Amino acid sequence: MPEKKTIERAERDKREGKAPTTQAGEFVREEIEHIREGRHGARSPEQAIAIGLSKARRAGVDLPVPKKGTVSEKTRRSAQHALEAGDKPAAKVSRKRSRATIGALQHESQAAARKAARTKSPAERSHAARKAARTRAAHKAAK
Repeated sequence: MPEKKTIERAERDKREGKAPTTQAGEFVREEIEHIREGRHGARSPEQAIAIGLSKARRAGVDLPVPKKGTVSEKTRRSAQHALEAGDKPAAKVSRKRSRATIGALQHESQAAARKAARTKSPAERSHAARKAARTRAAHKAAK
């Protein structure tokens, strides 16, 4: 479920007459922010973009389905389904499904972290841990 401020920004973009891709960009931005906050990970930036675009379509942004031949049929079907879901009145969000989605994304990011740890020497892991601690402290101070 997108945050209220994201939906408000997208609606403001629509009122200003901006393109659907610009409106959808707010949802993509939110998704990237979630990854930076450590709420979940994504296998790639493209995955984060795909999640954001899907949320945008479901929120009612009039974002067209990708043209045939540019993406897989599965992706086109998924986009079409999200677009149709955006046309209907918002259904109650399934808590189980939301938790499962977040759990899967968190699991993926943990797997990526384990793989990164395996490819580093003890000294590199130590250096990375110190850097992460500094980053966390800086973020905490910024809040």
